[in-house]
Amino acid sequence: QVQLVESGGGLVQAGGSLRLSCAASGRTFSLYAMGWFRQAPGKEREFVAAISWSGGSTYYADSVKGRFTISRDNAKNTVSLQMNSLKPEDTAVYYCARDRVPYGRAQPREYDYWGQGTQVTVSS
Repeated sequence: QVQLVESGGGLVQAGGSLRLSCAASGRTFSLYAMGWFRQAPGKEREFVAAISWSGGSTYYADSVKGRFTISRDNAKNTVSLQMNSLKPEDTAVYYCARDRVPYGRAQPREYDYWGQGTQVTVSS
């Protein structure tokens, strides 16, 4: 069983920055891609970013490209999401998730383990 625990959410003004972290349990962390998703009230869960098993490949939603950076530390079993130039439309609960394969994908159904989520609120 894999457990994922997010941290780092909070309230920030538009234009500000936040860094989300996700700590994973287990010894297979480095074998799989990891992703970040978000869900705003009344909306479906959407892809934000993903990173391959080695960290060598990263993928971003168009809406966050150039503003967000995903990274991972396999020695510490952590994946992070650096969010800069935040906008009110970035407000959502952010989830980290583990893919079933080593390369990153954008569909939530491809991910088998999920964290509990962390709230990010961006005020205008």
